[in-house]
Order: sequence, then structure tokens, then C-alpha cells
Amino acid sequence: MATGRVKFEEPQAPRSAGLARATAFFALVLGITAVVAHRWFSLETEAFLWVLGLVPLLAALALLLAGLAFSRIWRLGGEGGRSVLAAFLLGAFVLIPYGMAVYNFLTLPMLTDVTTDLEDPPSMPLAAADRTGAMSRVAEPTLGSALLQLNAYPDMTGRRYELPIEKTLEMVDGLIKRKGWKTRSRVPAAVPGQPLTLEATARTLILALPADVAIRVTDDGEATYVDMRSASRYGRHDLGDNAARIASFLADLDQDVAIHTGTADPQD
Repeated sequence: MATGRVKFEEPQAPRSAGLARATAFFALVLGITAVVAHRWFSLETEAFLWVLGLVPLLAALALLLAGLAFSRIWRLGGEGGRSVLAAFLLGAFVLIPYGMAVYNFLTLPMLTDVTTDLEDPPSMPLAAADRTGAMSRVAEPTLGSALLQLNAYPDMTGRRYELPIEKTLEMVDGLIKRKGWKTRSRVPAAVPGQPLTLEATARTLILALPADVAIRVTDDGEATYVDMRSASRYGRHDLGDNAARIASFLADLDQDVAIHTGTADPQD
């Protein structure tokens, strides 16, 4: 009587495991390449934003494929676990900043223009002239946007310094340069009683998305007043960027004034 051996074949790794890892890796590389190209090379902001919208979709697809592969490996066994794990880790890593952005979107007011003076914000003629159809329009605060800002940033106010206007302008201009912002207007000659406004272009820390900044300096004879405005060029929500920019700039200006005058706390 003939006998034979039964040969059991090890289940092969599901194709979705390798595809998931490749997709997650591609999403990571695409995102990093886009950021580098936009910050240091010539990738236009509008094209960059399209790429930023594609990256999370690829990462989500990678997680979906990894989930399908894991389900099959769990039921049938076989190889592919390392590819699935790599896909999960890479996909999650790519989606972390998007998750933070979603959190800010849901918890912060939908603003693209923030100012220390809601009744009479610093003007932005240079920025307004450069805005194209794809960009947010430079406009006066509406009642709704003013209420949103007041509720979210009640301490967003200008500064009052016991300094000559010439010295305040010098400090403001120096701080703009230290922050690496691109100055768009020259420091004007001080005229008693006449507000003077400096315009500059700032960029977000990581993505280098542009925002326009205007800083108004007013001399009333006894003190100098500083008001500031920051407006994003793209999107319907700044995710708190403009308020953070103003708060950081004025805090640094406070420190510069305190060092110059030898006081601990400059007057607000």
C-alpha cells in the first residue's frame, strides 16, 4: 500500500502588506519633499497646498491597506507582519501633524486676520495690492470676526512705550529683521502726531506659508503706541498662527524696550 506525505504550504504575505508599506513611505517622502521644495526652492504655495491635501489621503490609504493585510494575516497566518507594522507606524507619523491641525481647526476661531486694534486696524496697502484671486482678501474686521477674536484672544492689545517714536521705529525694524521677516516698506521718517506703518512678510515655522504683517507706530507727544496686524494669505482658518505671531512679536518688543529703558515691565 502506497503512502504519501501531505505537504502544507506556508501562506504567502498578502500583497496589500507590501503595498501598504510602500504607500505610507511614499506619503512620508512626498510630504518632506514638498516642504523642502516650498521652503528652499521654487514650489509655488498653491501647488504646495494641493500636495499637502494629497499626503494625508495617501497615509489614510496606507493604514486601510495595512488593516486589510493584518486581518488576513490574523486569520490565515503567514508573513507580512513587518510590512504591516511599518505601514502603521509611517502612516500614523504622517498623520500626526494633520491631527494637530484638525484639533486647532475645531478649537480655535475661524480667522485669517488678527489685529490689536479692531476699530482701526493698521493698513496693508502693499499686501492688498498683491493679493490674487486664490488668496484671502485684505478687509476690515466684520462684527462677527471681531467678536470671535475678542472671545478667543481677549489680551490681544497694542503697546504704549515711554520712548521717542524714532527709537520705537528702530526697535520695531530691528526685531523684524531678527525674526527673518521680509521688509516690504522702508522705515519712514518720524512725523509728530502722524501714524507710521511698516509692512513685512512673515512665514510659518515649518511649512513656510506666507502671511502679511503691518506694524503701526503712533506718537502722541508723551508716549509711543504700537499696534500690529497679521493676515494669512491662504485658507479660511489660520489655526491660531496670526495671534501667536503677534503675541510673540510684542512680547519680544516688550523685552527689547525693557532692556533699553532698564525697566522690568514695559507699560501695556
